[in-house]
Amino acid sequence: MGFVEFKNVFKRYKMGQVTINAANGINFEINRGEFVVIVGPSGAGKTTVLNILGGMDTCDEGEIIVDGQRINEYKPRQLITYRRYEIGFVFQFYNLIQNLTAKENVELASQICKDPMDAGQILVEVGLKDRLVNFPAQLSGGEQQRVAIARALAKKPKLLLCDEPTGALDYTTGKSILKLLQDTCRQNGMTVIVITHNLAIAPMADRIIKIKNSRVESMVLNDNPVNVEDIEW
Repeated sequence: MGFVEFKNVFKRYKMGQVTINAANGINFEINRGEFVVIVGPSGAGKTTVLNILGGMDTCDEGEIIVDGQRINEYKPRQLITYRRYEIGFVFQFYNLIQNLTAKENVELASQICKDPMDAGQILVEVGLKDRLVNFPAQLSGGEQQRVAIARALAKKPKLLLCDEPTGALDYTTGKSILKLLQDTCRQNGMTVIVITHNLAIAPMADRIIKIKNSRVESMVLNDNPVNVEDIEW
């Protein structure tokens, strides 16, 4: 049994008279500590999967199991607790609070979880030891994304979910962020899931899940993940 399992998951949205199948019978499983890349074109259903897995949305049918818990059966209050304590989120746009320093942004996340990491320590670990008292406007895009990753990691989440985390960054900065995520997975044994439309980064993953037309087109286990520094696109 996998650490994460999607079993025949459906999600439908109504747009006027039209029903859109955002997830049309999705099946996959992920093992604990894997670095997973979910790839597919825009509109394929990738973000729907991430939102359901992160407890920000619910499915209409199917089973979603995370660490032995059926989160598809959770009530709204249980989903709040799940999001708060068990999931770290990293988005394309950093969602930092502009009038708080880097350290304060991370501390804010620390306040809502049970056993947080020290905000200063985690910022040092993501390469920002000289930026603790800087405000977001004083940081580059890559530095802001590092703060966002530090904020997610400070919660010690079971799952780190990243939605196009390099989408707003240039090539070199994007690679450094992917390396940070890959290193985090390897060094901490954390399960990291990255959603992207960039198929070129797939070789860095332990598991590659391709989603097309709201279904899993393929799932490949990669016995020899490549260091992101060695990938060109």
